[in-house]
Amino acid sequence: MNQTIFNAIRNMHVLSLTYNGIARMVEPHAYGVSKAGNDVLRCYQPVGGHIKPGHEWELLSVSEITALSDTQAKFSGARYGYSRDDKAMTRIYAQL
Repeated sequence: MNQTIFNAIRNMHVLSLTYNGIARMVEPHAYGVSKAGNDVLRCYQPVGGHIKPGHEWELLSVSEITALSDTQAKFSGARYGYSRDDKAMTRIYAQL
C-alpha cells in the first residue's frame, strides 16, 4: 500500500503525479485493489493533461504512476459523480 496516496485521501490533499507520460494534478477519491489484483487509484483530475479531453474521472494503475507527491493543497471533498465502494475495486484501502 502506498502511504502517500492513503494519507492524501484521508487529508483531502491534491496529488501531483505523472501517468502515461502526462503530468497531472488529481484529487484522490478511492484507493484499492482492482478485480485484476492491481492497486488502483480512482481520482478526479480538474486540471492537467488528459489522454481523452473532457475525461475528468480516472482509474489509474498505481504501478504506472511516477513522480508522485502530496502537494498539501486541500480539496473540498467528493466531486459530483463519485460513488463510495467503487465497483471496480475488490478491496478498498481508503476512500472519501
